Amino acid sequence: MPKIKTNRAAAKRFRKTGTGRIKRNKANASHIMTKKTTKRKRGLRQGDMVDSANLKKVKRLLPNL
Repeated sequence: MPKIKTNRAAAKRFRKTGTGRIKRNKANASHIMTKKTTKRKRGLRQGDMVDSANLKKVKRLLPNL
């Protein structure tokens, strides 16, 4: 039986927290920042948790996490 490989693209984007939840960064924070408000940009800096609707897919990409 071969080893299960981790999806390396996903491994760079997600981290596991101490309580076992999966943390992610928010989208839309890399370019075209001038038209976004300061409040909006400040919110994009904060991390977020993976939603329950996507959790199963993310866990399949990261079997060893």
